[in-house]
Amino acid sequence: MTQARAFINARRSRLAWPSLSGRTPSVPTMSETHLSEVEKTLLYISEARERAERARATLESAGAEPHLVAALKATEQALADDHRKLMQRTFFAVPSNDQERLAV
Repeated sequence: MTQARAFINARRSRLAWPSLSGRTPSVPTMSETHLSEVEKTLLYISEARERAERARATLESAGAEPHLVAALKATEQALADDHRKLMQRTFFAVPSNDQERLAV
């Protein structure tokens, strides 16, 4: 979780700097409140994935049924995928107006 926190803090510091072009963006930028909500959601997803990982390890060591272990392993992967997708769709997303400008 420390990598995600470090990334979010770095992203915040970049948001504070004015753009090099001096133009004001035509789309609203992320505010501190927006970042906070996304951060919380990322944290909850990360904690749920870690909990699923611990549960899977506990069940494996206790000799649980293979379908239970497989279900928790699939849940871990799904949560990791959701975390990655949310990061990509929020912090790495390029607003549509910027995409058009960059493509030219």
